[in-house]
Amino acid sequence: MKPFLITSIKIAICFFPLFTLSACAQVHQQNEQQLAILNSISSNTVLLNNQNNIVPLMKLDKKNIASVSLGFSHQQVFDSLLNKYAKVSPYASAQYQADANLNNLEDDLKYFNTVIIALPSSEAQNPRNTSFIASLSKSKQVVIALFGEAAALSAFDALTSPIIWTDQNTVNAAAVVPQAIFGGIAINKKLAANVSGKYTAGSGFITTKTRLKYTVPEDAGVNSNNLTAIDDIAAETIRAQAAPGMVVLVAKDGKVIFNKAYGNHTYNTAEYPDKVTDIFDLASLTKTTATTPTVMRLFEEQKLKLDTNVGAYIPRARTTPMNSVSVREVMLHQAGFIPYIPFHNSIQTGDYSRDSSAAYPTKVADNYFVRKNYFKDVMWPKMINSPIKTRGSYVYSDISMYVMKEISERLSGIPLDQYVQDNFYKPLGMQTAGFLPRNRFERNQIVPTEQDTYFRKTLLQGYVHDQGAALAGGVSGHAGLFASANDVAIIYQMLLNKGSYGGEQYFKPQTVDMFTTRQSDVSRRGLGFDRWDPDLSKKYPSELASAQTYGHTGYTGTCIWVDPSRGLVYVFLSNRVNPAVSDKLINMRIRGRIQDVINKAIDKGLN
Repeated sequence: MKPFLITSIKIAICFFPLFTLSACAQVHQQNEQQLAILNSISSNTVLLNNQNNIVPLMKLDKKNIASVSLGFSHQQVFDSLLNKYAKVSPYASAQYQADANLNNLEDDLKYFNTVIIALPSSEAQNPRNTSFIASLSKSKQVVIALFGEAAALSAFDALTSPIIWTDQNTVNAAAVVPQAIFGGIAINKKLAANVSGKYTAGSGFITTKTRLKYTVPEDAGVNSNNLTAIDDIAAETIRAQAAPGMVVLVAKDGKVIFNKAYGNHTYNTAEYPDKVTDIFDLASLTKTTATTPTVMRLFEEQKLKLDTNVGAYIPRARTTPMNSVSVREVMLHQAGFIPYIPFHNSIQTGDYSRDSSAAYPTKVADNYFVRKNYFKDVMWPKMINSPIKTRGSYVYSDISMYVMKEISERLSGIPLDQYVQDNFYKPLGMQTAGFLPRNRFERNQIVPTEQDTYFRKTLLQGYVHDQGAALAGGVSGHAGLFASANDVAIIYQMLLNKGSYGGEQYFKPQTVDMFTTRQSDVSRRGLGFDRWDPDLSKKYPSELASAQTYGHTGYTGTCIWVDPSRGLVYVFLSNRVNPAVSDKLINMRIRGRIQDVINKAIDKGLN
């Protein structure tokens, strides 16, 4: 059974952007009323039995989580919000009607170590439910979400598992409580009166906000009416065929205030409309979302030194022009590497096969396999022996991150794709982020990029668009990462938080500052990160972006920009290369114009 997706919910609360229903415009006055309701629910939600600090949930990489509805009528919304934070598999007691004791349900939960149970107060006294909860809590970490009358708490006097109680049994409460469970919303309320011998007046635990909150723009001081121009720019983009579809996400002050999908996977069919949960080829966002965080971690562990030369880390480079170049120069794109090597133009007939075999094990695309050790024998020697022509000058080069991947893997002893999963994506709760998405997700959840007519002769869907990364097997330092907008927002919110997220410290604040601020005398760059350009005529990344802005763009039509001065994380994902490469998205300045709509809306809210 698959988790329900926010975009599939048909609820007449159109002004609540959690549901991203394009038929309904966000209206400022309605959102203010909505916010008042949500704030009232949040401020009156009580957390009990949290003496072991189970809530907010932490160590997400160690948790296999299920959500169980015991007659809760708003479970779709509840599960939708849970799945913003972690992969949570839904179960409903209604599916087990013939099971008098819910033993079959308990058996079906055997592989989960954490179970979140939602139930209305009317079901709290049902012996079938209380017996099930008591039995389950003996072997698993259980969290109870109770909606309705406070008196129902007495049914759980013998329970030691955390209980989150709200007196509301509404769709809004169903959207608030999951966020409290994961730390998107802080809990401060205590019981106002005695409920039972155990749950007495003054009972309750306080938590702090540690993760993204999903809310309305007004919650961050932004008038939602000032964001409607994003819809207009998106429509213009699709009309001009600058991209068939896109997803835009805006987080301010740790609150996701806008997350909307536009258009379709391709121009040819509306069968697959873009969804906020869709997975995109991030292209060069790989550099700052996978390789650079890995470098940052190795730097903190003192395994990597920025002023050590490449040859010290890569023995094969010691007899090449690359030997004396420092890691710092590589990270700043000042190493003198040539920008790009079109490896696919050198492919010979014997280099690939339409079928896989021991001789052709590396999958490049559907029905395209490259010969064994092609990267090691052909690509890598070309890169490390390429001439150093512009050392000391800023020349953006993909070779830089091929090099950093090799250095990182040599120092960590772990492949880059596995390293980022284990150290960042899984602990952060990023469910879609990773390389080689076709190994993990259904094809139609992945947005297709180019109809490749010149190299792989197929529609690229779930295989990296970048030809060099593809020939390297889909895992590279400069390209190959795929993710949804929400996952991108999570890791960059961690960076905006100076390395902290979900109660964990991933980096020291000074490490984040060093890598993201300008570190070059000859360019705008940080270490790995792109930045605001002081040449105002370039309006890069946008006309109103502040001098603190850092992030990156991607060739497939993506970008991520963090503006600490505004508390902003802005994510734009598209497949502008579908069906073929076009510069319209760039020439129309779509990404920067949307960013400026956001900047104006934030700035108006501050005035």
